[in-house]
Amino acid sequence: MAGLTKYLSFFLLVLLAGPVAATVSGMARIGGDWRSANRDSAGIAPDPAAVTLPIVQVYGARAFGWRGAFAVHTWIAVKPREAAAYTVYEVIGWRFWHGQSPVSQREDPHPDRHWFGSPPEIYLELRGDQAEAMIDKIQAAADAYPYQNTYRTWPGPNSNTFTAYVARAVPELRLDLPPTAIGKDYLGKSTFAAESPSSTGYQVSLFGVLGLLVGREEGLEINLLGLSFGIDPNDLALKLPGLGRLGPDRS
Repeated sequence: MAGLTKYLSFFLLVLLAGPVAATVSGMARIGGDWRSANRDSAGIAPDPAAVTLPIVQVYGARAFGWRGAFAVHTWIAVKPREAAAYTVYEVIGWRFWHGQSPVSQREDPHPDRHWFGSPPEIYLELRGDQAEAMIDKIQAAADAYPYQNTYRTWPGPNSNTFTAYVARAVPELRLDLPPTAIGKDYLGKSTFAAESPSSTGYQVSLFGVLGLLVGREEGLEINLLGLSFGIDPNDLALKLPGLGRLGPDRS
């Protein structure tokens, strides 16, 4: 019994080390009032009044409160040619908790807003004809998302489940979501194998809490209780719970 307790303690220590480090280092901001949290633009999205080309972007930012130690919140933005604003697609938990569909589609000239105090990061940006060819597909995938009236913070379906679903439906995106996008591996109650979100590999997942992913874009990822460990040989990067992707800048 003592041996089992020792192994369980070590297992929990490994799982929680990254989230604790993310909190101590300031990567995740714990606390604060969501009503007064920063929702301003980060100034990294092209001004739709100045850039007429079609644009597709995928963003992520640390989740609000204690969840930010573990996970990011992700969203997708598209701007058709000569559009005056972006269309932002995301899943928001409070909408579900207030009796609405968690899936939000809205127009916004600033898709790069802070997520309640957390600065956004761009995971993907496409412009021009390549982006234009995907905009209608992204809209169709958002409309076909199977969890229009369901939300669960852990292990999903949540905001990252939505972004991963759209990515699989539009394989040309080749979207590599970070290991902190908890929920991206949730495949549903009856699906246990699928393409990886980048559509460059495959994964097996048991309700989003245990799984394995191998892909050209993602590398190798192991999912334990929704937390991902992995290595990306292409970019010489490690993937760790809480800390995310550690390696050379991919910009």
